[in-house]
Amino acid sequence: MSEIKQEKKYSNPEFKSAVFFVQDVAKSKNFYTNILGQKIMMDLGRNVIFEGGLGIWEANYALNTIFSDKVEVGGNNVEIYFESSILEEVYQKLENNDVKLLNPIIEAPWGQRTFRVYDPDNHIIEFGEPMPTVVIRLHQKGMSPEEIIKKTKMPVEIVNKILENI
Repeated sequence: MSEIKQEKKYSNPEFKSAVFFVQDVAKSKNFYTNILGQKIMMDLGRNVIFEGGLGIWEANYALNTIFSDKVEVGGNNVEIYFESSILEEVYQKLENNDVKLLNPIIEAPWGQRTFRVYDPDNHIIEFGEPMPTVVIRLHQKGMSPEEIIKKTKMPVEIVNKILENI
């Protein structure tokens, strides 16, 4: 007799996806695929799921399907985060595509460089350097491992491992 596989039980909820309600699926799909280079995992027309867990859903359809009351769409109430070690190139690509920039590339107190933009529905998207890139950049600027640890607040073991691999 074959064994029936039991569904895995979780003591805590497991995060699977973040979904943005959008006004124009085609416009948002173009933004996320052609400008940000995201790959579509499943396209259901009114609902698109990208690899990595981001989804977009046509707002009117979603709101009429799931909610009985009016729910606001977009508007500075959520942020998603991407990382890239070629931050300037990503920034330039977005700027060249007339994406609405929220702020230029800035350096946070912990040394990571980031910038933010709006997607077509005014959802905030942050782009930042991966922290190993930050550690390497600070090291190349002449900072000692101790100075990097103090600035980034990263554990000594992680900073040392990053520096050993360069």
